[in-house]
Amino acid sequence: MTQMTRADARNAVIAGFLGWTLDAFDFFVLTFVLGSIAKDLGTDVSRIVFTLTATLMTRWVGAIIFGLLADRFGRRLPLIINVLYYSLIEVLSGFAPNYAIFLTLRLLYGIGMGGEWGVGASLTMESVPVRWRGILSGFLQEGYAFGYLLAAGAYFFIYPHFDAHWGWRVLFFVGGAPALLTLFIRARVREPEAWHRSRTDWATYRRVAVSNWRRFLYIVLFLAAMNMVSHGSQDLYPRFLQHDRGFSVAATSGMAAFSGVGAIFGGVLFGALSERLGRRRALIAALLLGLICIPLWLFAKTTTSLLAGGFLIQFMVQGAWGIVPAHVNELSPDQLRGFFPGLAYQVGVLIAALSPTIENAGAARIGYAGAMGAFAGIVILVGVLVVLFGPEARGIPFGRSADEKPDVTESHAAHVAL
Repeated sequence: MTQMTRADARNAVIAGFLGWTLDAFDFFVLTFVLGSIAKDLGTDVSRIVFTLTATLMTRWVGAIIFGLLADRFGRRLPLIINVLYYSLIEVLSGFAPNYAIFLTLRLLYGIGMGGEWGVGASLTMESVPVRWRGILSGFLQEGYAFGYLLAAGAYFFIYPHFDAHWGWRVLFFVGGAPALLTLFIRARVREPEAWHRSRTDWATYRRVAVSNWRRFLYIVLFLAAMNMVSHGSQDLYPRFLQHDRGFSVAATSGMAAFSGVGAIFGGVLFGALSERLGRRRALIAALLLGLICIPLWLFAKTTTSLLAGGFLIQFMVQGAWGIVPAHVNELSPDQLRGFFPGLAYQVGVLIAALSPTIENAGAARIGYAGAMGAFAGIVILVGVLVVLFGPEARGIPFGRSADEKPDVTESHAAHVAL
């Protein structure tokens, strides 16, 4: 087995980043055209909002399928299959003739979206040097924010030119472009050595999974809270700008894009800070700063202040998320790194799946600003508590045997062996 080079690490990072970016783009284009889809399909906006929840609800299925494939057959092939799958479903969504078929396709899309993160994150984290995990964790995770930025750009540059003909459907047709990424993965990406060293038989695989059930449950709880924070602050933000504040297509896309820029900078910065402060301290700092930003994010009187609030809330929220790939992969057993983080992530998503639906229901009573602000404040505080009482394994080596135990620094406040 040859030593991985700097080029191998770079290519793995590019593949992981673009896979997550384009997956997020395919998810977020829907958030910009909720009203248009509802009108075209002859249904209520609330039913289209539910398709966001439906996508989140099936992601755990993809995590199981693609995670098991990644641990058994390597990271590359499952990632290629995954990207092709979600690209195809996205294009088919653009052809949906009615609500029932559109909902079914979004459920199927969730399977593809659920499989990408675990495989892409394990590929990236196992391919880079330990000292770079924090900052590259932030870079990788902010592929999600960059996908949001691309969705806002497509809404601004593409949608207006096709509104009279294809309308919202053209954004889903553009969503087929990620399939081209598979050519790069096939040609340039190598399997990480850590996967080769930790690959094992199914009996040992099951034993490791069962022996780490407490750790799995903690990561699920952690990621449920983090997903509530993320989806609670992002999914209905364009709807808030259009409905509560009356912004146009151009203004909505511009403000959403600007908040996405904040997310990218925040993710990289806090990912890097987590190498110095530790994963938990950096997470708590980002979340508490996000809590402070809520009034400016939703209740600012001027457009300039509102713009600053959108930038800052995503800087902090996605700053916290920038730490997640490194933190969760370090807490996961080597033999299960394709399956364990991805499934925990998507079960957390499943728990958080009702976030946009809850906010949308609350908006009918107190407006989007009130509903989103209350929801975000509660889930951020929950996230802080979960992180405070959790474990950390910053800098742990990857590629250990099934009998080696990680050195984990437990929170002094929580006397629980995870």
